[in-house]
This record gives sequence, C-alpha cells and structure tokens, in this order.
Amino acid sequence: MSTNDVAAFARALPKVELHVHLVGSASVPTVLALAARHGAATVPSDPAELAEYYRFRDFAHFVDIYQTVNALVTGPADVTDLVVGLARDAAAGGVRYAEVTVTPMSHVHVGMDPAAVADALLEGRERAAAEFGIELGWIFDTAGELGVENAWDTLDWVLKHRPEGTVGYGLAGPEIGIGRALFTRPFTVAREAGLHSLPHAGETTGPATVWSALTDLGAERIGHGIHSVTDPRLLDHLAEHRIPLEVCPTSNVRTGAVPSMAAHPLPRLLQWGVPVTLNTDDPGMFDCDIAGEYLVAHEAFGLTPAELAQIARTGVDAAFCSAELKRTLHAEIDALALPEI
Repeated sequence: MSTNDVAAFARALPKVELHVHLVGSASVPTVLALAARHGAATVPSDPAELAEYYRFRDFAHFVDIYQTVNALVTGPADVTDLVVGLARDAAAGGVRYAEVTVTPMSHVHVGMDPAAVADALLEGRERAAAEFGIELGWIFDTAGELGVENAWDTLDWVLKHRPEGTVGYGLAGPEIGIGRALFTRPFTVAREAGLHSLPHAGETTGPATVWSALTDLGAERIGHGIHSVTDPRLLDHLAEHRIPLEVCPTSNVRTGAVPSMAAHPLPRLLQWGVPVTLNTDDPGMFDCDIAGEYLVAHEAFGLTPAELAQIARTGVDAAFCSAELKRTLHAEIDALALPEI
C-alpha cells in the first residue's frame, strides 16, 4: 500500500468537519484579495511574504495575526466570499457536511449591520450547497478575551437572527486566565434556547479547563481537548460518555500547542477509547486541508485506512446534521473500498 493510495483514499472518504473557523479558513489568495479590495496595508501584499507572515511563534502570536486578518472582513460580501471559499476547499477534500465556527460580533464591531451578517452567511450557505454540494451548519462563538458581556451580545445576536443551519454556541480565543466557568450563565441560556454547547477547552491549558467546560458549560463536544490526555479519570469520562474531541493535529503543531507531530496525543486518545474527530481549525492560515489531516494521521500515527474510516464515522455520529444525512454518509463510508495493505 503506497502513500499515494492512502492519499487518494483520504480524499475520497466522505467526511464531516466539525472544527473550522470561517476567518481562519481564508487562504493566502483570499487574504490578498480582501486586502486589495479594501486598500489595506496591514498584511503583506506579496504571497510569499504573507505565507511567512503565517508562521506563528506561539498561540498568542497566532491570535494577534488572526485578529489582523479578521479586520480585513468589513462588509457582507467579504463574509459571503469567505463562506464560499471555505466550502470550495472543504468539498475538494471530501467534506460533505461542515459545522463552521463564526464569530458574529467581530463583524458587527467593525460596523457591519447585524442583520446583514446573517444574510451574508445565508447567501454563502446556499451557494455552498448549489455550487459544491456541501451542507454547512453554524457554530456561533464568543471570544473569551472579550469577556462575559460580549458572550451575551453574541447570544442575543444568535437568538435574534438564528440563520438557517444554526446548531451551536461556542467559546474560543485564549484559554490561559480565562476560566470556562465565567461563561456559565450565557451557556445555560443558550442551551435552554436549543443551542448545542460547543466550547474550546484543553488546547493550551490542562484537563481542568476541559472538566470546567463539561460541568459548567454542559459541553457536548470539546474543541481540541488534547490535554485531556494527562488525566486518566477525564479520559475515562470522555470515553464512557462518548464525548467527542475535535482534534486538529496540524493546527496544534503550528500554534505550539504541542511541540511536534511526534508528541501529539491523538494516538493515546484513540487507544483510550475517546471519540476523536479530525479537523483543520484554520486551514488557510495553517496551509492544510481535511484530506491532509487524514493523511497525517496515517503517516505520523500509523492509522490504517480502516481506522481512518472509523474516524470519519465518529465525525458523522458527532455532527448535528439530519439523521437522513447521517445515514447517507455512513452508507457511503461503508461502501468505499479500502486500499489493499
């Protein structure tokens, strides 16, 4: 079995993606186009220099660059273009359904009309289905560093506009010094309103953050969660209660959340029986795609095609799409021939 065989299988495998940020999906060409459209000089105008700009010293540096790119998104057309670009790239990697994390207040804060943000997402979602055959769901998140007031503003926006495809409420941004429990009340109200609880936790902090996401926020999936690996009791809890982790290997290396791919805890999480999904996080910024993440799992961790197919099934089970789409995806995964070993 050659690497080319596994690469082709990884691309053909029907997949869902559950952890991908709208702004972070913006590739180098997309960012250059946004900067040119608005005459912005805040990012390099040369493709090679912009690619180098996307080399992050640590997680804090990544957040700074992310915010700079986010500031280029100043109009509804920019939002729609990001959605369509994300859908194009995800579909090329075999994604049939994606839950996209959007930070609506970041667009409102730069002056966009709140209703126009919702309309732009809807237009992008409709084009994604029509042009690329991919269905999109929305996870609307709040940036932890902006505090609880912003969390309430985000939730108010979601409950007022609730674009078609809305599935969840999230919490992202830096974890250090920003306890998950601060956001207990907004998450409680969000869950009461029928939104799924989908916070980040355990990306750059330890298992205590994951425990807090579970107990204080009622998390149904954990964004990243990789540092759960140091707490056997937490691993037992995740495995027993089938709480999926949205794991993003390339992202974790690029932001310094783990020191190297060889040190990544994904194999141990799988060995413990924790439900694991594979995702890109910010594919434009990390120069990765979803098929590539599956190939990394094979090359770096030795996962077989059958094990990759099982991760794809785990993703389908963890998604908040329709039961009909889940049945279809499971059938298509089962029907795909495995490369011969």
